[in-house]
Amino acid sequence: MKILVIGSGGREHALAWKLAQSKKVQCVYVAPGNGGTACDARLQNVPITDIHALCDWAQSEGIGLTVVGPEGPLSQGVVDLFRSRAMRIVGPSKAAAQLESSKAFSKAFMLRHRIPTAEFETFSDAALAHAYVERKGAPIVIKADGLAAGKGVVVAMDTAQAHEAIDWMLSNDTGVVVHNEGGARVVIEEFLDGQEASFMVLCNGLSALALATSQDHKRLLDQDLGPNTGGMGAYSPAPIVTPEIHAKVMREIIRPTLEGMMKEGTPFTGFLYAGLMISKTGDVKTLEFNTRLGDPETQPIMMRLKNDWVDVLWASTEPSVHSDALAREVHPLERIELIWDRRVALGVVLASHGYPQAVRTGDLIPSLPKETEDCAVFHAGTAFEAGQWKTTGGRVLCVSALGGTITQAQQVVYDAIEHIHFEGMQYRTDIGWRAKKGI
Repeated sequence: MKILVIGSGGREHALAWKLAQSKKVQCVYVAPGNGGTACDARLQNVPITDIHALCDWAQSEGIGLTVVGPEGPLSQGVVDLFRSRAMRIVGPSKAAAQLESSKAFSKAFMLRHRIPTAEFETFSDAALAHAYVERKGAPIVIKADGLAAGKGVVVAMDTAQAHEAIDWMLSNDTGVVVHNEGGARVVIEEFLDGQEASFMVLCNGLSALALATSQDHKRLLDQDLGPNTGGMGAYSPAPIVTPEIHAKVMREIIRPTLEGMMKEGTPFTGFLYAGLMISKTGDVKTLEFNTRLGDPETQPIMMRLKNDWVDVLWASTEPSVHSDALAREVHPLERIELIWDRRVALGVVLASHGYPQAVRTGDLIPSLPKETEDCAVFHAGTAFEAGQWKTTGGRVLCVSALGGTITQAQQVVYDAIEHIHFEGMQYRTDIGWRAKKGI
């Protein structure tokens, strides 16, 4: 089978890397890919980003299965386009992808279906938004209603920061936020205290297969200090997600979400990512939904997965027929049992100079350690030109490894990082610290 992975980041490199391990695969194409996928003999880059041109290419090439990595193509309707030509693709429809592409839609959906989340209000008028912040005070959370490449959420610890975020997000020339129909809007939420975790499931209608749990590290600096980023590292499993909390999330968040989407005529397929906030008392609320796998969580999760990933994704694309909105059937996805390496997997992101604000690109990466059975380097913001890797984005690499304990996984990763250098390289030295301390 020929397989296509859409995207250019570390998540897509990890997905393609895992798919290429299947004996069922002839070739894994990555569109447009990056410097790492360009140098992997098992993978082949396709320099196409327009979804219509990509669909034409996939059809002519005889692609058997397509997997969508990032949120952008989903919000553009790439899944609807491929399905209109009877091509198998993993991902949600454009309508279902609103769970991520519109924070306002997502919060209103959660309210309608009684899915636990933070209290919120939505504003398009800056004056009203500023007044709301003055009434509520800080800390408070400001979210852009639109895709923002991981930069659309500001956890404001004081009102000045909140006001600044509102003005930036409601501006028409941020250069980052892609506003939805109806213009710029912000969602303002209450601040929730606790520990975050990433909970991802592979879905088809009412069927859901939970992936291994993970925990991301959003802040740039050690001990969760500094500005928010797209993610500086992750590990799996996440001890904070106990069996009891796992069952609660499936019962109170995942199941009502799938049922709600079905009732509203937008059945969900593909990856559903629930960002959780877990309090010290075990209370769980939904911070946000993403309609794709997380990055950098995907990298350690793929390191732990023992199943043939092709079989799993193929099953998720089997048709699901429901005689009414909540009819149940045994979907092939529900017959799969995922098998995970018992070891811990941990990934550390190496970022460019200036990330996440003013990113510098073009720095050379002289060499990288060779892949081993327990350690791999996944590329994100890289290109391979004239025999050299160079940086092309904010998050450049994700060094990922397996270890018997969190400490052992850290040791393997940070030993590998000692052999990597580029000017301005930034990374955290404490990824996994919460699991290590049992916090």
